[in-house]
Amino acid sequence: MNEPDAKARRDLAVAIHAAAVAGVDPRAATRRAVSARLPDAAAGTPVWIIALGKASHAMAEAATEVLQSQGIEPRGGIIVAPDAAAPPQTRLDAAVGDHPVPGSQSREAAELLGSLTERIAASERDAIVFVLLSGGATSLIAAPVASVSDRDLTWMFDALLTSGTDITTMNAIRKRFTRWGAGRLARALAPARVHCLIVSDVVGDDIPSIASGPCAPDARTSSDVLELIERDGLEPFVPRALRDLLRNAPTPDDPPASNDPAFDRVECAVILGNDDALDAAAAAARAAGVAPIKIVGEPLLDDATFTAQRIVDELVRFREAGLPDDDGGASSDARFACMLWGGETTVRLGAGESTPGGRCQELALAAADAIHAEGHRGEGLTLLAAGTDGRDGNTDAAGAVVDESTWDAIHAAGRDPADDLADHRSHSSLDAVGALLRTGLSGTNVGDIVVGIVERATRQAAPTRD
Repeated sequence: MNEPDAKARRDLAVAIHAAAVAGVDPRAATRRAVSARLPDAAAGTPVWIIALGKASHAMAEAATEVLQSQGIEPRGGIIVAPDAAAPPQTRLDAAVGDHPVPGSQSREAAELLGSLTERIAASERDAIVFVLLSGGATSLIAAPVASVSDRDLTWMFDALLTSGTDITTMNAIRKRFTRWGAGRLARALAPARVHCLIVSDVVGDDIPSIASGPCAPDARTSSDVLELIERDGLEPFVPRALRDLLRNAPTPDDPPASNDPAFDRVECAVILGNDDALDAAAAAARAAGVAPIKIVGEPLLDDATFTAQRIVDELVRFREAGLPDDDGGASSDARFACMLWGGETTVRLGAGESTPGGRCQELALAAADAIHAEGHRGEGLTLLAAGTDGRDGNTDAAGAVVDESTWDAIHAAGRDPADDLADHRSHSSLDAVGALLRTGLSGTNVGDIVVGIVERATRQAAPTRD
């Protein structure tokens, strides 16, 4: 392996990922969205801000700036995030919730939110509430409904994270048992006019799934959710007491129906998502002289290890398709080519099992195995898998960067990467060779991206999608 070339590929992949994250800074999108909705506010109309999720500080800051530019002071509000920061306006409270598993801080944040909704509901009917929503909010404000214990809710959250199920299915289950999920926040805010502006971390931008849909009706019934649990074999990951609640529905804890008047004055709109990150990544690659650039349209949804093998196969074919033809086709003068994927893979552990790592790290370690197995066909390949939020799973890393040398380097460091992969110890394995990508919390969250860099590619003027 040529070390300078490998470093150049790694540096390029890291720069493209950084550009993708910068491209989904929620401030600009929030400013545009709030500005477009302010004409609805009559003079003197009370305006409130509720910002929940990993991007909540940035979104609240942007919303406050727009309001102040129009001479409007928010009547009050709350920011709940995974990290502490001062609110941008003295009338806003700030709280820290637990993530990815709720704990006492999440329950305290849920209580603060409840007190705020009571104040809003008691104010004038024409109050406007900007609910600024981003990924992570499900756990950050997770408190159980009255008939569910803290212990059962926390255990279920922890267990489902190891189940290998996708985020849409996971939230379909979790929101049935949380105080603010499945439209319950909209019900608490009625009759105020609610603008729910969303930075999406869910593939397909399904609004009822994002952050468990606090302002969106749940189309599923309790029977539907129970059937979903049984269909996917998730009974070991959902306590029996919670499954019994679904069987005994309806109960007073059920979320509002889709036709509930609570939704009459609610608007939900996605203002930023994974596609925006991929477009920003492609623009950065193009500016760096990379060609061709291919954005893969099919989102990543499956098991991380399985997905890694498929991605490496695609990357090898992509590189080989771009080489000069045997009959004399001209090669590009671009040094590198790039493939981009977006979405969110899964990792399945046993119920209650936990180990340091995350889906991006597991995908990266499995990709290192697949690249190594390609032999000479894997030479000149680098793959980065990382979240846009800066935290992969329960670790301090956003993800990892691997190439054809990573697998052997882990062996040389005294670890068995195959055993680590089988036992989901990706964090320790990758950390041993400096392959982890540590960016710190980004203040945004639109899911994960994977950057594949290859050498000797044919030039292409603009990125393509398939």
